[in-house]
Amino acid sequence: MSGFKIGNIDIKNRAVLAPMAGVTNPAFRLIAKEFGAGLVCAEMVSDKGILLENARTLRMLYVDEREKPLSLQIFGGSKDTLVRAAQYVDQNTNADIIDINMGCPVPKVTKCEAGAKWLLDPDKVYEMVNAVSNAVDKPVTVKMRLGWDEDHIYILDNVRAAQSGGAAAIAIHGRTRSQQYEGTANWDWIGEAKKIATVPIIGNGDISTPQEAKHAIDHYGVDAVMIGRAALGNPWMLYQTVQYLETGDLPPEPAAREKIDICMLHLDRLIAIKGEVTAVREMRQHAAWYLKGLKGSGPVRKQINETESRDAFGIVLYHFVEQLERQMQEV
Repeated sequence: MSGFKIGNIDIKNRAVLAPMAGVTNPAFRLIAKEFGAGLVCAEMVSDKGILLENARTLRMLYVDEREKPLSLQIFGGSKDTLVRAAQYVDQNTNADIIDINMGCPVPKVTKCEAGAKWLLDPDKVYEMVNAVSNAVDKPVTVKMRLGWDEDHIYILDNVRAAQSGGAAAIAIHGRTRSQQYEGTANWDWIGEAKKIATVPIIGNGDISTPQEAKHAIDHYGVDAVMIGRAALGNPWMLYQTVQYLETGDLPPEPAAREKIDICMLHLDRLIAIKGEVTAVREMRQHAAWYLKGLKGSGPVRKQINETESRDAFGIVLYHFVEQLERQMQEV
């Protein structure tokens, strides 16, 4: 199964890493890319943060050349600030694609007339996408949800509005804003949207196995699948998905030591970006994800939450791996 195009950007396969706040920084994105993701998406950045040149916000626009092709996601409620932020990204970053967030359900975002708030107004979707796409050279994409709630599912009108406004591709999360991340994603609506779309549609929601990814592409016709939570602590899922889509073969699950090696690589890359103290603190949650499914990892997660340094982090994890390996030899 070959790749697809977003504007003039070649995406070499159908597996896309979803933008996830607090997760998809350069450290994790690069691992996802090395494990085969065709496109990686950065966590969303506020248009006002960019325009105020907030140091933390501008650091979030950093792109490692090895991550490309990469999409940088921005959000905002006012046309003027969103356009100016998009122009800043267009002219000052080496991102390949500018993505507009129309899906974030968090109240602090929606009350600023941003994120999922747009889902109630297809005219605004058209107006904002048109303004941004006319103001920049990079392809502009949109990430949206099905609608605000069950009574306001305007996905078909919003897809028409976004593509008329100049969107080069549209990612659709198969939930409403009111569902947040609960319940199940409704892929039937994504399939309906694909039927009327004139640009690539990337389906998102509950893709947790390579088989589900293939089913989404074969059954609903989407051009790609966007993988989010299933890749947390498990970039192998991206590799397995790419291989399964291309060859029909399912690569084996990684051994415990391989999982911990990648966890430590992730930590080292995070230290290079954020410094040891912050990186170790942030990696505690990631370590829990990497440890998921490993027998007897409960107490290890507790120990990890008490570590303050890279060395302590590594000692706890490798001690656990050695313990597992000894148990396997005894069997």
